[in-house]
Amino acid sequence: MLKNQIKSSWRQAPSSLHQTFLSPKHPRLNHNSQLCPPRLRFHSYPIRATSAITLQPEQSSSTQKSQGSGIEFLSCPVCYEPLIRKGPTGLNLEAIYRSGFKCKKCDKSYSSRDIYLDLTVTAGLKQYVEVNPARTELFRSPLVSFLYERGWRQNFSRSGFPGPDEEFKMAQDYFKSAEGGVLVDVSCGSGLFSRKFAKSGTYSAVVALDFSENMLRQCYDFLKRDATLLATNLALVRADVSRLPFASGSVDAVHAGAALHCWPSPSNAVAEIARVLRSGGVFVGTTFLQYTPSTPWYIRPFRERIAQSYSYLTEEEIQDLCASCGLTNYSSKVQQSFIMFSAQKP
Repeated sequence: MLKNQIKSSWRQAPSSLHQTFLSPKHPRLNHNSQLCPPRLRFHSYPIRATSAITLQPEQSSSTQKSQGSGIEFLSCPVCYEPLIRKGPTGLNLEAIYRSGFKCKKCDKSYSSRDIYLDLTVTAGLKQYVEVNPARTELFRSPLVSFLYERGWRQNFSRSGFPGPDEEFKMAQDYFKSAEGGVLVDVSCGSGLFSRKFAKSGTYSAVVALDFSENMLRQCYDFLKRDATLLATNLALVRADVSRLPFASGSVDAVHAGAALHCWPSPSNAVAEIARVLRSGGVFVGTTFLQYTPSTPWYIRPFRERIAQSYSYLTEEEIQDLCASCGLTNYSSKVQQSFIMFSAQKP
């Protein structure tokens, strides 16, 4: 068990808030009847990348296999050099908590004294304060972190999200080729899917990654209720999705559930995901579509106004973005305003 377990710093929100506090993360985009939900539309588009980012040489297969039990793929977010680790080996919560990390190139240290390992560029700064977009700060709130799995995420069904269990099964189908490898759940929130991936036993290690400290604390609060999860190779890491602290070509799978529309720059984030994926690695994401081909023309301007606060994209834009970042074998499943898409590193 972890030493000095973190005590909750906020009071539980009133139960009435669970029903009334609706998310700006998912406006009511659905224009279809809830009585007759449309069937999933399956699309598969083998595509060629129009441009590719420059990647560092891929690691050997022997190095990749060792990452489930070691820490070799964790890197400095400033210079991407591997971190020097002092402490027990392993990627589980206790091993991370008892370890210290330092970049051998820029000599910067990273704290693991909290329940998560902070691998942001701003980690440890005392004077500098960075102003983040309002949507980023929203999800750093203790209240929002508490409510996320207590009413907030359930409202996604109004826009066509099939629900966590079904979404997990769909993602697992896409991740077949990544079984036994390292999976990173970026923008994991309170760890809804991180826990499912870890508990499945499908992967050698799972990294629950988010920029919000309170989301990671809430994730730990759920984890400590299940002793089996505490013993798995599951690590909590604070990091920026546009500056991922992993070596190039070191990750087998990346999942981003209901996240892309919240990223300040989806293009920077997808480029980073492409950088850290190994050859053959898979990226799976879900998000809210700005509109679909079936959306009436008179509704589209309202969707575009809503999208000014969040990066709601069309299906064509998502496919184009994946291609521009060098990802291929794009495919998607759409229901109302919900989309799950997948792309692969060549």
